[in-house]
Amino acid sequence: MLIVIRGAGDLASGIAVRLHSAGADIVMTDVAEPTSVRRTVCFSEAVRLGEATVEGVRGVLCRGADEALRVARGDANGKKDIAVLVDPEGSCISRLRPEVVVDAILAKVNLGTTKDMAPIVIGVGPGFHAGTSSSADCDAVVETKRGHYLGRVILDGSAIPNTGVPGNIGGFSTERVLRAPADGLFEPVAKIGDVVKKGDLVATVAGEPLYATIDGVLRGLLQRGCHVTKNMKSGDIDPRGKVGHCFTVSDKAHSIGGGVLEAILRFSRRLEGDADVARSR
Repeated sequence: MLIVIRGAGDLASGIAVRLHSAGADIVMTDVAEPTSVRRTVCFSEAVRLGEATVEGVRGVLCRGADEALRVARGDANGKKDIAVLVDPEGSCISRLRPEVVVDAILAKVNLGTTKDMAPIVIGVGPGFHAGTSSSADCDAVVETKRGHYLGRVILDGSAIPNTGVPGNIGGFSTERVLRAPADGLFEPVAKIGDVVKKGDLVATVAGEPLYATIDGVLRGLLQRGCHVTKNMKSGDIDPRGKVGHCFTVSDKAHSIGGGVLEAILRFSRRLEGDADVARSR
């Protein structure tokens, strides 16, 4: 099964790892200058570095749809990587003709995904409407808000609207997010995986300091030279203090990935029907 995932940030990458482990062929798309904060677990890093590995799964930057398909399908020995394309519009989808499209951009609005892109289309988080009505833009929506409904599959309706408030981790919500103090180029002082105390200098922007807001482990930080605007999310501190968490897919991403897999299986009969039709022709 070929699956195109729009977006290659940390949640999209967690979905990709889970689907890849289930045997799917994965192509991911992202922008030319990704601003993923949890870079150690993001296949978007392949855009910058040429390749990126998340929990032993390798993502490879490809130059076009044909190369992406070869990488995703694997070599003669059965070794499959995740293909990554710079393609924010998703123009590769019409060429690749995947069985599934997953929109995991997490923009909180739909940036162009439509129900006719593939036999199965799944929206992740707010901004999508699932069902059979004329207003539906996908077959299923997977809930992304931390709490009781995280990872649930919605077949008719939408996810919980965006509140603008980060989920609570270890008793902290908005406090754990680091935001740029000014417009300019991001210059990190600390690195992902560092243990920090509230008030420690972690980065500067245009000479303005960015300090740690709480005690914990720096599990996310933008790369050097990234252009940011004032108050833009630039880092993430995990108050639980587990350094290993910085280099593995989060519990949230795993849960959402499971929801996406469930949604695909719910509609898998649709793929079988398409194959029967193709064989009869």
